[in-house]
Formats: sequence, C-alpha cells, structure tokens
Amino acid sequence: NAEDHEFLRSACQRFGLWYSKAGNGVSHPTHMQRFGIPGKTMVGSDSHTPAGGSLGMLAIGLGGIEVAMVMAGEPIYLQMPQIWGVRLTGELPAWVSAKDVILEMLRRHGVKGGVNRIIEYYGPGLAQLTAMDRHVIANMGAELGATSTVFPADGQVRAFLRAEQREEDFVELLADEDAAYDVTEEIDLSTLEPLIALPSSPGNVVPVREVAGQDVEQVVVGSSANPGLRDFAVVAAIVHGRQTHARVSFDVNPSSRQILQDLTKMGATFDLVAAGARIHQSGCMGCIGMGQAPAAGSVSLRTFPRNFPGRSGTQEDSVFLCSPETAAAAALTGQITDPRDLTRLLGIDYPKVELPDMSSVNAAMLEAPLAADQGGRVELVKGSNISSLPDFGPLPDRIEAPVALKVGDDVSTDAILPAGAAVLPYRSNIPKLAEFTFSQLDETYPARALATKDDSGHIVVGGANYGQGSSREHAAITPRYLGLRAVIAVSFARIHWQNLTNFGVLALEFADPDDYRRVEQGNVLVLEGVRDTIAAGAEIQVHNATRDEHFVARHRLSDRQVAMLIAGGLLPWLRGQNEKPTT
Repeated sequence: NAEDHEFLRSACQRFGLWYSKAGNGVSHPTHMQRFGIPGKTMVGSDSHTPAGGSLGMLAIGLGGIEVAMVMAGEPIYLQMPQIWGVRLTGELPAWVSAKDVILEMLRRHGVKGGVNRIIEYYGPGLAQLTAMDRHVIANMGAELGATSTVFPADGQVRAFLRAEQREEDFVELLADEDAAYDVTEEIDLSTLEPLIALPSSPGNVVPVREVAGQDVEQVVVGSSANPGLRDFAVVAAIVHGRQTHARVSFDVNPSSRQILQDLTKMGATFDLVAAGARIHQSGCMGCIGMGQAPAAGSVSLRTFPRNFPGRSGTQEDSVFLCSPETAAAAALTGQITDPRDLTRLLGIDYPKVELPDMSSVNAAMLEAPLAADQGGRVELVKGSNISSLPDFGPLPDRIEAPVALKVGDDVSTDAILPAGAAVLPYRSNIPKLAEFTFSQLDETYPARALATKDDSGHIVVGGANYGQGSSREHAAITPRYLGLRAVIAVSFARIHWQNLTNFGVLALEFADPDDYRRVEQGNVLVLEGVRDTIAAGAEIQVHNATRDEHFVARHRLSDRQVAMLIAGGLLPWLRGQNEKPTT
C-alpha cells in the first residue's frame, strides 16, 4: 500500500539505498538489467534472488532480517551445500523454451530435489540460452529447494550487458575443463517437449499433451519466472492477427517498464491489445495474489513460478504453470493445448522473434542514494499501519506446551501466512497480520495459539519440507508473536528453517520420521533442560505427556545459532553482542 511505499522510500534515502518506485517492475529482472555483475555475490530477501545466477553471480535468498544484517556489515552463515552439475546438450526444438527446461528438472526431482544444493549448469547446450532464458531457469531453482543456481558468464551474458549499455561490467567466468561435482546430471535439450505443472505444486509436472483439452478461463503471462522481452514478444507473435477465446481472460504483466517500452517499440503491445489482452502495470501482480484472482474452480494457466493452494488469491483455485508458448496456445483455443498443435489447428508456425540489439534503457523510476550527509537528515515516514517488531524473550529452559497444529508434507510459507490483497496491506503490522496465520489450513489457529501466548506457548508439528516456497520471514514472525515455541518436523526448507531460528523458534526434526505419526494435534509435549541440551549436542528427548511416550528430536544448529536461539533470536543476540565491552 502507499504507506509502505512512502516508508521504503524514506528508508532508502536515510540509509543510502537505491529505490525502485512502485510500478517500475519485478525486482529480479529490474536488478538484472541495471545492477547485476558477473562474479559478484548477492543476498536478497526473496527466495527467487538466485535468478541473479543467470549473469554468473552467486545469489542467495534469505530472510529480510539477515539481509539487513548484511547491509549493517555482518557476514552471512550457510552450511556448505553440495554442488550439482547439470550438463546441457543439444538444442531446444520448436515450441519448447527455457521454462520447459526447469519444468523438466522439477518433473525429475520434485520440490525437494535441490535442498542443500547449488545447481551449476554447463555444457554445449548453453550456447542457445540467452541470459534471460537462464534467468527463467535460475529463478525456478528455488522451486527445487536449491540454495542457488549458477550459470557461466559467457558470450550470452556479454551480449545482454551490451544491450543494457553495461558491457564494461562483463567478466568472463567459465567452468574449468576438469571441474568435478558432488552430483551430476545431463539434459539433452533436443528431447524436451512442452511441459506443465498441475495444481497445486510446481513439482506436479507432466507433458502438456497428457492434460490437453481441459477448458481454460484465464491465462496470465509475466512474473519473474518468464520476465524477458522474448517471453512477451513470442506470445504477441503467436496471437498476432487473431482473437483470444471468448471465455479466456488474457492478462499480461510486463516484468519491467523497460520491457513494456521495448514491447511498445516493437509493435508487440499493439498485437497483444488487438488480440484481447489486458495489459497491467509492471510488477508481480497475480503471482502474489494482488489482483487477477481466478474464479473458484476455474482453470488458470500462468507463466509464474508457483501454484500453491490459494496463492492466486482464490482459495479453491486450479492454477497450472507453463511456458509462454503453452500460455498463448491456451489463450487462443480456450483449452490446455500443446503449442506444437497450433500449426495443425490454426495454421500457426513457430515464430522466430527478432529482438532489438539494444534495450530501451529506462531508469526513470530508479532513485539513486542520497549522499551520507543528506540521508542522515531524512526522517522515516511511518504511517498509521507501520509498527516496530515485537520484542521476543529468551528461549525457556523447559517447554511444556500443546501441539496447536499438525500439518502434512510440503506446507509452504503461503499456507503458513498467506499473501494476497487482503493480507499484504498489513505486512508492517504484526498483531493484525498474525490474525491470518495458518488461516488457509485452520482458521481457528490464531485464536487458539494466542490463548497460549502468556502461559505455555504452543508447538507446531510438520511433515517433510516444512516451510517451502517464499522466503517471507513473516511466516516465522507471526506464529512466534502468537506464542510458538517450537516446530518439530520431518524436515525443513532452508530459508524458513533459518527464519524460525532468527526469531527464537526452536526448529527440531524427528530422529525417526515414523514418530511423526505418533504425535497428534492437542498432545502436550515436554522438553526439559532445553538450553543445556541443545548446546551440548544435536539430540533432545521429547516427552509426549498425553500418550506417556518419548521420542528423540534433533537440531542442525551451529554454536552461533544455539547462542542466538537462547537469546531469543537474531536481534536480541546482536544487541547483546554489541553491548559487550571491547578490550
């Protein structure tokens, strides 16, 4: 909302940061166009930050509090991941594009396949993939659970930077001839076909031909997962001179104002509008549930990275993830259609899109940092809905608390704390935001959890890959505000595991995954001597007082994280570190 924009602008002015105005575009492609530099490391408070790997950066998504810590001069801490080398050979056939490459990875490995891994793509197949094609693949490495994705900085990257009038930033970075990887894999691009992710997980991938024929009510093109000029231009070329199906709402979200300007110069915007497209402002829009919510039960095809239940803004949604080619085919036919069939059905040959050699560099909505002496005089603009983070106390030495909620596998941060038009305006108001916590899974949770806050607190039990998806740290903050003391899960997604620790929530994993089935919602769990136990080793005994049973849980905390957790989280720990006398 406008209050948040004013607050962010004043914060950028005060602390010496670049500010991208509302409507300027999605952060990842906008950063890539104006700021990305090969060979640099980058952290960002969004799980799709690894899109920067398309330029040969090592880009990693973190919670916002850790990014702020980095800006204040602190290092980041990560457990060393495995390096997963993926060799690409061959060339993509007609009607198959970069989105199908990452969907193939998800088809093979699902949403957990990249956990605790960095993916490096290499091989002769890279020659065909532009920097923006690589952005598509690196972006959705997050859906595999990967820590990051890296591409070489080669001639394609140089061409991109030249088009952005930044060729001087190019640094060549190529894989060594004898490079070795912890895990290896090969994809022959010539064997790929159009793929699609079924509701409601990016990992539910099948060939488009297997689900062809289903009626479609909405098609949306855009997002950080297909942000390139080519991604929009190929759609415009496919629908050129035709009308989209009468039943279909055909929405186009340009990824940046620069892309919109180039599309307009090329005449592609005219083709899209003439075909019936609804052109929206540059931004994430429906990808985060801000508008474009589909009708309940209707089919929506989107070139987005995620289709978790309810993320679209509609609880009973049916969202499919696909390439721009598949999206355009559905917009014309009104059905899920293998785009290769467009030649037979409508006489459309695969278009060869000619892109301009130079981009329309547009930095009009980027505000440069103020000088330090000027910034220091800027007052933060805090509207009525912007408040400070709550203070959280230290970790208690004894936890005796009920299991307020038990959830299954692959619960996303969207399920823990939804986004969308009803929720996002309260992002800076934790007490109000907390009312939406787990509301998609159990609308009684906030009130029940809050009732435990001043007494015992409560525990959440989860399945495998708990907290996958968006890096939103609010999915850790709001349950903590409601009294969450511990989450015991079969396994965790990396960023959410870090966020829980950062805000003083004990994240434990079942030593025996079968014990997950023996704990029920409402059971009272007891953990004794918590502080000394987690400091002394990885295992802790948990007593299920309701069933009079014991099981073992484990943590993966470093010594630093143990100290941080005992202090109540990252902020109290940093405050304590800064208050220590120096010698």
